[in-house]
Amino acid sequence: MAFKRRVSPTLVKATSRANKLTEIKPDLVLSSSLTLANYRLKVVAAQAALDHYNGLLTQADLESDQFDDLETELKDLSERMLTGVATEYGKDSPEYEAAGGVRKSERKKPVRKPKTA
Repeated sequence: MAFKRRVSPTLVKATSRANKLTEIKPDLVLSSSLTLANYRLKVVAAQAALDHYNGLLTQADLESDQFDDLETELKDLSERMLTGVATEYGKDSPEYEAAGGVRKSERKKPVRKPKTA
């Protein structure tokens, strides 16, 4: 399952606001700390952080897919190994049990329901 990419409504709003403020005055300075240049720097920094975060999610998705593939291969190989032990030693052998199988003589017998007339 893929990770959900993040979007920031705050970032979209800030970008729009910065563009609108530029229309008012390109070098707007409201106080020593409230300047359009500083505001744009924060917007760019937030966008870069969001892009980096979403990139990490993409990388995590790729790693997860690779792990899922390896896990599937390992599951198949485990099954084949147990089948190989069963072929070599038999399904009722202690070796088969040691490899993780259930001995044939220890399996629960199915109980059949009698048919009603």
